[in-house]
Amino acid sequence: MTEILGLYIVNLRPSDVLDILILWFVLYQALILVRGTRALQSLLGLGAALLLYVLAGQLELYAVHWMLEKFLEFFPLAVLILFQADIRRGLAGAGGRLFPAFAQAADQGAMEEIIRASFLLASRRIGALIAVEREAALQDYADSGNRMSARVSSELLLAIFHPTSPLHDGAVVVQHGQILAAKVFLPLSLSKEVSRFVGTRHRAAIGLTEETDAVVVVVSEERGTVGVAVAGEMRTANDPNELRQRLLEAFDSRAAAEKE
Repeated sequence: MTEILGLYIVNLRPSDVLDILILWFVLYQALILVRGTRALQSLLGLGAALLLYVLAGQLELYAVHWMLEKFLEFFPLAVLILFQADIRRGLAGAGGRLFPAFAQAADQGAMEEIIRASFLLASRRIGALIAVEREAALQDYADSGNRMSARVSSELLLAIFHPTSPLHDGAVVVQHGQILAAKVFLPLSLSKEVSRFVGTRHRAAIGLTEETDAVVVVVSEERGTVGVAVAGEMRTANDPNELRQRLLEAFDSRAAAEKE
């Protein structure tokens, strides 16, 4: 075994080293992408099926081997179906890292208006849901609501989410510092890791960030708190400075990369 390994190392070409490094990088990024998500459990299940297929061949379990062989013919399709949301989010994130010049940057003025409006709404126990676009387009979600084209301002956000407003249900979608649409309905998270006591707004915020790389600010009318959802995780912001820091981290690719 040692002689075979030594012979392989001696005959190793520079292109082989490059090939191994690229494969290692792709697998490493894929593991980071699915770490701590539902996709990891699905991946472990597929891995167990593959291991059972190999063992069935070795132990001459012909029926099991034949069944798994037919299943593995559709393995690439199964991966695409099971991991479609994670693949979409990973590709969007990779695009932002590889081509930072094309990545969506935070509009500082709009960010400050969102921060101000969020804590004013929280102090009045008025619920709100504000989705801010990054690399992945939110156009399809915006189409489900009432289209707008207005500069983000705290006054306008307060007016939209006021309980007497016809637009207060649903979310506001922000794109390039502009309110793209209001009364937008977002996909609810189906993750079992989300507490059943979490309200619809929080579940919708988590659901959108599971499918896209958007950043969603949530104001709870029951608790009067402000939270930020990023990549399927919800974190509470106790004051404007903490919310500002959360948003800056989400839009700063360098800070996000260092955090990972």
